[in-house]
Amino acid sequence: MASYKQPCIHCGMLIERDVHLCPGCGSRSPFGYACPDCAKPIQKGQAACSGCGRRLYVPCPTCGQMTFAGERCELCGSGLMIRCTNARCGALQFFENVRCTVCGKKINKKFGT
Repeated sequence: MASYKQPCIHCGMLIERDVHLCPGCGSRSPFGYACPDCAKPIQKGQAACSGCGRRLYVPCPTCGQMTFAGERCELCGSGLMIRCTNARCGALQFFENVRCTVCGKKINKKFGT
């Protein structure tokens, strides 16, 4: 059966629609953005998530400039994701999250440590 490819929103590489990771740039959200708290689809330019009200522009922990709540800072390119500290989970989480969105455990580790 034929499968149509779709471009990654970050690098433009044509990839299968059922992938969860872009092989070109490594993005974990190649077809759209999701709220770091509730996973509802969001778009750049929105001030807050329509699902949970979370603010979508935050200060980057590396450069201090305001950036969209994505995987990387729009200005300096540093990563905004950390790993869940639960040994059984280890899912990538937005650096401001207090609890893991996958397992629900409290994230004890601070960004960059």
